[in-house]
Amino acid sequence: MPEKKAFNVIADLSGGLHFIEGKRCTISAEKTFPVYKPRSGKVVAQCPISDAAEVNRVCELAEKAQPKWGETHVFERAKVLRNVATLIRDNLDALARWEVLCNGKPIYEARVDLESSADTFDFYAGAASTVLSTGHQYELPGGPQMRFAYSRREPYGVVGAIGAWNYPFQTAVWKVAPALAAGNAVVYKPSPFAPLSPVIIGELLHAAGLPDGVYNVIQGEGETGQALCKNEHIKKVSFTGSVATGKAIQKACAENNIKPATLELGGKSPLIIFEDSDLQSAVSAAMLANFLNQGQVCTNATRVFVQKSIVDEFTEELLKEANEKLKIGDPLKDETRVGASINENHLNRVLGFVESAKEEGAKVLRGGSRVHPEGVEEGFYFDPAIISGLNDSMKVVKEEIFGAVCLILPFDTEEEVVKRANDTGYGLATGVFSRNLARGHRIASKLQAGTVFINTYNDTDVHVPFGGFKESGHGRENCIEALHAFTQIKAVYVNVEDKLDHCFH
Repeated sequence: MPEKKAFNVIADLSGGLHFIEGKRCTISAEKTFPVYKPRSGKVVAQCPISDAAEVNRVCELAEKAQPKWGETHVFERAKVLRNVATLIRDNLDALARWEVLCNGKPIYEARVDLESSADTFDFYAGAASTVLSTGHQYELPGGPQMRFAYSRREPYGVVGAIGAWNYPFQTAVWKVAPALAAGNAVVYKPSPFAPLSPVIIGELLHAAGLPDGVYNVIQGEGETGQALCKNEHIKKVSFTGSVATGKAIQKACAENNIKPATLELGGKSPLIIFEDSDLQSAVSAAMLANFLNQGQVCTNATRVFVQKSIVDEFTEELLKEANEKLKIGDPLKDETRVGASINENHLNRVLGFVESAKEEGAKVLRGGSRVHPEGVEEGFYFDPAIISGLNDSMKVVKEEIFGAVCLILPFDTEEEVVKRANDTGYGLATGVFSRNLARGHRIASKLQAGTVFINTYNDTDVHVPFGGFKESGHGRENCIEALHAFTQIKAVYVNVEDKLDHCFH
């Protein structure tokens, strides 16, 4: 029976940004990285970086703790996950506030992320008992002797997880919940841009009754991630982030000991709007697809393809909606709809894409500049941009922006737009708007993406698999696919007779 403990949301960062053997702590290290508060632009801490020796130490601790957790009945593991879900809901506002300070997103979005994370823990608490407790049994042919076979799913042991900064709490939960439900221990490395949320998850797990050492958080940059992926104690890796880093991680996973990797990488998603669409719904989708979380969403549909007969009307309505609804300001205020970019370097990168569009002849219809909202003037704020006058060869159209930049691209025919939509190395998501659902389903079968949204956009649900085609990665998060990804399947053949006949009679 898991032993629940008291939980209090942290008051400050003085307890450290590492989580090892059941407690928040700090470590001695030669190198550190600065921890920024995107809302204010201030450095609030210097975080020690885990070197290869520290990574190995923590992996060894996790390896010692894992067998007992892996042998714990799945029903008991499920109780821990359910306890975490309850703690998240009971402390939602305080946790959401820290997510805002960690990431810069508006607090109304952070609340949604936290609620979804609680649902994820609940889902795996229930799904694990079904998926992991039952195997498939087969009676084998072979004459009078009775033989049968069955399969069972077993944890890898210690898994390494490397998370993203745009949804620091939620993307961690997407990995941690199924990995723990399956009986693994986890060593988690957050993005150095948003290091706190996985540490808070550690405190939640500890309070929920997770044994010490089963979940640990190390901190660092690229070298720490490489050390984690190459470590021989790690038997599986899950990563969310850029394509370039994903390639480096997959390569590292082939060194020392070969280990599988789930890679959820970037995107350059298209949103296709046909002339028979409900115009206001299409505008709403474009807003969701480009401006949620300051545009820092891997599924963002920056390429908005609009049929030529309605492109002027669509553009007018989109501009009207954006000018009315995109309130930029302090992300801790409930009325704010556009918060801060993650850091200054990323803000400048997004600004660089806008400038490249101008240089190549595109027209910025609104936004596209840095702004300084009252009370948080030094934070990293960007006024969302809408751009037209583009062609498919421009840098801003071809490369992932990861910012609030909406590109309007006219098209004529269905055949044309499908070809243009697929003309990218990415394949994470895409959207189709049309009142003709037959067309929607027809196009969905032709689009090269892991998720297709029809008359909606940016929906996510723990019951539904999430992941990409092509350069957007492989493997799936959410649903039972993630439980499968964090387990190894074993086949067992059984002869129930006293003797075994052989083939040399």
